[in-house]
Amino acid sequence: MPLCNLCKFVHLQKKSMITKIIAEDLILRAKNLLHHSDDVVIVSHQGPDGDALGSSLAMADFLTQQGKNVQVMYPDSFPGFLDWMPGANNALVYEKDPEACESFLCKADIIVCLDFNQLKRIGSLGKKIEQSKAKKLVFDHHPGPDQFADVQISYPQFASTSEIVFRYICRSGCFDEMTLACAECVYTGMMTDTGAFTYNSNNEEMYFIISQLIRKGIDKDDIYNKVFNNYSADRMSLMGFVLNHGMKVMPEYHTAVMSLSLQDLKDYNYQVGDTEGFVNLPLSIDGIFFSVFFREDTKKIKISFRSRGTFPTNRIASDLFGGGGHLNASGGEFYGSMEDALRLLEDSLPKYIF
Repeated sequence: MPLCNLCKFVHLQKKSMITKIIAEDLILRAKNLLHHSDDVVIVSHQGPDGDALGSSLAMADFLTQQGKNVQVMYPDSFPGFLDWMPGANNALVYEKDPEACESFLCKADIIVCLDFNQLKRIGSLGKKIEQSKAKKLVFDHHPGPDQFADVQISYPQFASTSEIVFRYICRSGCFDEMTLACAECVYTGMMTDTGAFTYNSNNEEMYFIISQLIRKGIDKDDIYNKVFNNYSADRMSLMGFVLNHGMKVMPEYHTAVMSLSLQDLKDYNYQVGDTEGFVNLPLSIDGIFFSVFFREDTKKIKISFRSRGTFPTNRIASDLFGGGGHLNASGGEFYGSMEDALRLLEDSLPKYIF
């Protein structure tokens, strides 16, 4: 290779390296906590999504390779279209088996909390973790963290917690030890928390990371099909129903609102995860840059917010529904009737959208 071309190649290689955004002190402190721990419990948030499973299962695989005894648990069930993920079948669900979960928590040296930064986001499991004498370590990318952990690696500028896990493994000098299973979990988390790289995904380093995951052997097309092309016919019918009967478009506010009652869900044989992605659908409408989805649960209304551009969904989520999240993606809850929840949003829209 001519010298000038070699210099260009070396320059490009240097530019491709991942910048050390996570503070070195945090990396060292996290490594020290994990090094001195044998029994590890890994927890993620209620309503676990692709990034919750991706980050927690990737971390579980990584720590298992290091000889740790690891147990993953979630507050409630995860969607069926994610049960193919490596390690998912070994995870515990607290609402189904609280005794087994509490037994592992009692033995834990350390509890690793992934993809949440407030204990209220894991429901009744939060109180158990708060009372535990085990060390706590957080990996997360949501803004406004509570300070409940011994070490908190919290960086909202990253699009997913799975990316933070990948960066931690690399900064720990363990990239070569990363298994294919770990890489598949990281990629799934990164993909799902960016809508298959359609939002919050304009950082070139993200694609360098993907290239390294491909080096590990992931089949990114196969992972996409497993996640996004693996729904039931009932789920497709439910989508048609909410678009035809459960959506209200308010062009004067550049907003679309969708809602589903418990009866609607029952009519279409709802399974956990069937409404995943529904909130994104109205953003395909010309002139709509804010979308809200209300889903009735047994004790509350669960609300998802999405936006395009610079409209701050997390502001409305926080102000009206005790929630929060990112600029373009956030969530909240309402304890009351669906009618009251919808009325609160519609009455408040003029304050936020002119």
